[in-house]
Amino acid sequence: MAHRDTRDTAHRAASLTARELASWQPQTGSADSDLVDELGTLVSRSRDLARNHGVASGAIQTITDNVVGTGLRLAATPDYRALGFDKSWADEWTRKTEALWRSWAETTDCDATKSLNFHGLTTQVFRAGLLNGEALALPLWLPDRGGVFATTLQLIESDRLDTPPGKLNDKRLRGGVEVDLYGAPLAYWISKQHPGDMRWGVDRLNLTYERIPAQTRFGRRRVIHVHDKERTGQSRGKPLLASVMPLFKMLDHYEHSELQAAVVNAMIAAFVETPLDSESISEMFGGSIEDYIAARSDWKVRLQGGAIIPVFPGDKVSAFTPSRPNSGYGQFVENVLRHIGTGLNIPFELLMKDFSKTNYSSARAALMEAWRYFMGRRQWLSTYWARPVYELWLEEAINKGLIEAPNFYENRALWTRCKWIGPGRGWIDPVKEAKASQLRLETGLSTLEDECATQGLDWEEVLEQRAREQTKMRELGLAIQPIMPEQVADPSNSQPDTEPDHSPDEANTQTNTPV
Repeated sequence: MAHRDTRDTAHRAASLTARELASWQPQTGSADSDLVDELGTLVSRSRDLARNHGVASGAIQTITDNVVGTGLRLAATPDYRALGFDKSWADEWTRKTEALWRSWAETTDCDATKSLNFHGLTTQVFRAGLLNGEALALPLWLPDRGGVFATTLQLIESDRLDTPPGKLNDKRLRGGVEVDLYGAPLAYWISKQHPGDMRWGVDRLNLTYERIPAQTRFGRRRVIHVHDKERTGQSRGKPLLASVMPLFKMLDHYEHSELQAAVVNAMIAAFVETPLDSESISEMFGGSIEDYIAARSDWKVRLQGGAIIPVFPGDKVSAFTPSRPNSGYGQFVENVLRHIGTGLNIPFELLMKDFSKTNYSSARAALMEAWRYFMGRRQWLSTYWARPVYELWLEEAINKGLIEAPNFYENRALWTRCKWIGPGRGWIDPVKEAKASQLRLETGLSTLEDECATQGLDWEEVLEQRAREQTKMRELGLAIQPIMPEQVADPSNSQPDTEPDHSPDEANTQTNTPV
């Protein structure tokens, strides 16, 4: 006789009668309906964790250090073949463009508040993306600042992006973002003041909002909205900590309770036990238990080395053996933190900055997994923040005649093509990794540009610096000893030699007002 399947659904995960699943019936909503109404709560809780929980704060800082670190360096790479130029022309154009970019990006002229350079702005944008799920910047045109370039950036707290009072979220307006029929942003509604500035006299219900178009009539960006889209149709970003907030909060409560219990237990040395019940004590002291406690206090008992403890007849002293901290406390907390690390896409060792229980192979595997995540975040930041800013700046530089770029507007994507070099990933075992790098170069699996980029270096600067150093060594009569492959494998094996001589390669606007 065939076995009859009593399941009510083809998929067990869809069962509505199974005891463990019957009460689990989440709503099915769109990306915005699931997020926009709850975004304020998620953001406020995310910031609170970053302020008050050491592990959460450290995780945000670790990700920021590895993705942004000391800053993103521009490596302009225009598609010179498609533009009809040769490599030598492209190299000269790149050197000039990067030099002009540094003259703007490495000063505070790029910041509307005149307080941060481009690296500082980038760090703020990325941290906002982690904590708030999104970052907002307004490119302004401020020619009266006295600098060479009028392009300036004003960072805006994402709390100021919202649907104004008197308007409702609908299919064309989502959390302050006005979209067209296809979901492309048309305009952003931004309040003139932060809604949280109530102590400075701001009335949250009477905020003034300004509608800022996404771009000008001639296509120049007026708003840079940096956020991840996990789902189609998502108009706002979600904090990184959202999925692990409950774990963080419960872990915080648990650790606080364990610490309190341990402190209380540490303050108790022993108990004095009496065979008398409360009624007998009351009769002995005229009906007052407080008199009994006061009588004990007069004895001024002190627990110290060689002390004799006086007690009432029939009393006995019992040692206090606390059960805190819990013997399984460390392992339990570690397991929770491993779960949190998975939710944040960073390994436990990096989350806690603890490699004491990890060997070289495990540490390298963990860091390689983390590095893939960091590189993905860096590419995201470069694509949706750094490159749009570079495009705005380059457009102005070209219009001012500082950079030559024929038919820029027709070939904008070809002219603005670029790479961004971030901080290097560092070394776990320098000898092994240097050898591996050398083998990749010798076998043609990598290039000097890629190998330098992994350490946050520019390959042309490396070669030019080496050439200068070698020239200086020749002037001083010092022998140049290159590192040979066998020396990398065995540093004790040195074979002096002289490198052959070589020399380095020759190598329309709109005025905005602050919001």
